[in-house]
Amino acid sequence: MANLLDEITGPVNAAGQDIHVINRQLPVKIGAGSVLFEIALWVAIPIAVLIYAYLERANLTDPIQTAFIGCLAGMLPGIIFIFMKISARNYFQQLEQRIQAEASNIDNYLEQRVQILQNVVGLVNRAVDLDKDVMKSVAALRGGGKVTEENRNDIDQQLTTVMGRLFPQVEAYPELKAHSAIADAMQQNNYLQREITAARTTYNSRVTQWNTSIYDWPTKMIVAARQGYTTRIPFTASEETRQQARAKFF
Repeated sequence: MANLLDEITGPVNAAGQDIHVINRQLPVKIGAGSVLFEIALWVAIPIAVLIYAYLERANLTDPIQTAFIGCLAGMLPGIIFIFMKISARNYFQQLEQRIQAEASNIDNYLEQRVQILQNVVGLVNRAVDLDKDVMKSVAALRGGGKVTEENRNDIDQQLTTVMGRLFPQVEAYPELKAHSAIADAMQQNNYLQREITAARTTYNSRVTQWNTSIYDWPTKMIVAARQGYTTRIPFTASEETRQQARAKFF
């Protein structure tokens, strides 16, 4: 059989192709086959035992007792599957807590960046006239409260934009750049940005684990459908960040 993807003969898109994260949560659905599968676990073997006991009743010492014991033993797969579903439900609950913990780590780093930004602006503002947009953004971040699931991406984008405007102004003033507190803040900002990137990677790994597990048939997929679970959306870069990544840096 020939290769489905042939890197020699193509087709090849010479213009390249950009990709985006689809911002949609897909619900898990199961069909009639999954329902029949669960029913079969309970009734397939007992029915077979009853048919056998009926056909061989003349050769059995006690057909009723044989059928009764056989039916009890035949329900064992269904009982085992119940415990498998309980285990799968516990797995999803624990994984969901891990995803929440990873999201919380990102929030903690973002809050630290907000504090650094506010401290740097306070120092720089005494020496130079900052862009009014920078001051407005800092004031908005100062009054924005805690980072939450709803505003996480918005705060991240504001931080990236303000930092991008603030630090070039610091670079333009050697006396500010040499200020120990500002230099330390700039280093902390770079460190936190790397930590945020690492935390996002871990978060995306957990999301991928979740999105893969909910379609693991039969046990996990059936539990996910019964619990009403959906796929989760991984971290998405803003359009402004994507445009900046295409810009010339040097």
